[in-house]
Amino acid sequence: MKVAFKTVAALALTIAGAGSVHAQDVVRHSAGSFPISAAVEVPAGKTVVYLSGSVPSVIHPDAAKDSLESFGDTKAQTINVLENIQKQLKDLGLGLKDVVKMQVFLVGGPENGGKMDFDGFMAGYTQFFGPAAKQPVLPARSAFQIAGLAHPAWRVEIEVTAVRP
Repeated sequence: MKVAFKTVAALALTIAGAGSVHAQDVVRHSAGSFPISAAVEVPAGKTVVYLSGSVPSVIHPDAAKDSLESFGDTKAQTINVLENIQKQLKDLGLGLKDVVKMQVFLVGGPENGGKMDFDGFMAGYTQFFGPAAKQPVLPARSAFQIAGLAHPAWRVEIEVTAVRP
């Protein structure tokens, strides 16, 4: 009887352990062909990392100081910001594949009649996320047009939330 009880107890612990390993995976729900997740589930016990908003750096130092040309258009700013986020994540032992949520703030400048350049943003974004980027792990994402950012030439600010694997 003792042997049978120990065997059943060991089997129960093994099954419980196997189930908890599987339950620890982050689950991403597809949004179809659009390169985002419709939803992301983060299981209990995972460490969540919140990165502050990242804004573009000067990418054309020869352009007039503080001009739109010095920071680039929406596509160039998106690429610059995502490169900066990638570096921040790497310094924390994480990567873009660990991003579960992204909030994007886009400014519509006079160069676009006051409307955000969503196509320019997507042209930069898809270099990092989606099939063309060879990085198929997609975050849930929101994108908003806002009135402005702290610098008049900034067109993009991105915040991300990541989960430690």
